[in-house]
Amino acid sequence: MASPSFFFFHALLMVAALATTASSKRLSPTFYDKICPKALPSIKKVVEDAIQKERRMGASLLRLHFHDCFVNGCDGSILLDGTDKTDSEKKANANINSARGFTVVDRIKSVVDKACGRPVVSCADILAVAARDSVVALGGPTWKVQLGRRDSTTASRTDANKDLPSPFMDLPQLIQNFKKHGLNSRDLVALSGGHTLGFAKCGIFKNRIYNETNINPNFAMSLRKSCPRSGGNTNLSPFDQTPARFDIRYFQDVVGKKGLLHSDQVLFNGGRGSTDGIVKRYSLDAGAFSYDFARSMVKMGNIKPLTGKKGQIRKNCRSVN
Repeated sequence: MASPSFFFFHALLMVAALATTASSKRLSPTFYDKICPKALPSIKKVVEDAIQKERRMGASLLRLHFHDCFVNGCDGSILLDGTDKTDSEKKANANINSARGFTVVDRIKSVVDKACGRPVVSCADILAVAARDSVVALGGPTWKVQLGRRDSTTASRTDANKDLPSPFMDLPQLIQNFKKHGLNSRDLVALSGGHTLGFAKCGIFKNRIYNETNINPNFAMSLRKSCPRSGGNTNLSPFDQTPARFDIRYFQDVVGKKGLLHSDQVLFNGGRGSTDGIVKRYSLDAGAFSYDFARSMVKMGNIKPLTGKKGQIRKNCRSVN
């Protein structure tokens, strides 16, 4: 039998979902219930199959949704390939040779359109649902995904370079970046907890392990073995020691000065930083982290969606109709 804390936790998630829905009335978790009831189960099946084949894919799909929403809203723009007429955010600094999972999205789109009989599910919604299903598949919380987004007909590498947070940002810059998107410091810390999944390339954290002082020396030494001063920039290291399990190890590492990226470690400054208390709580309370993460994911998913007659439902997520 489920414990009382289990029911309390899920009740809190429902309250959060309802509160967020009030601020985005045009989106609804039941949007596809009548027009294509097979949509969400179809997405879940493809996501689970992809993660079964490669556990890292869960982190990649979660990151796609994040990088989509932070550039002119959650509109599927990150999925567009570049053409003579269309820009591509795939070429932005934070995405080039880094963002991945596009073939899985293609597979989801094909399966969903077949299940629905026609293109009714937007690529933007596919990203939102795939992110949730990825987290759940790797042991994390679930939440009601608000649905009904439509797809953009444009993309902007310039805006992506300007709006996506950099792994080299200090805390005030990160707070300001998230504030620009309607997200607060708690959202910043909770969503950074997505780094409980996945890997980063040596070139992104090389300066941290050789030149920064706010780092556990043994941790830095261990990373230097696969990330030399010269070369090795594409070598991968996990954000924490359980990169395929959604847990609180990431926050425990950050508290212990073992944050992989500069932008990870600035969240905790030995009790002196403005977000230290949030990080510390999450490092001790998995339920608090899971609740706040789910709430912040819903909030992020509501950034400037295209609805009604705006945008389109793409037939191919990589190109406009």
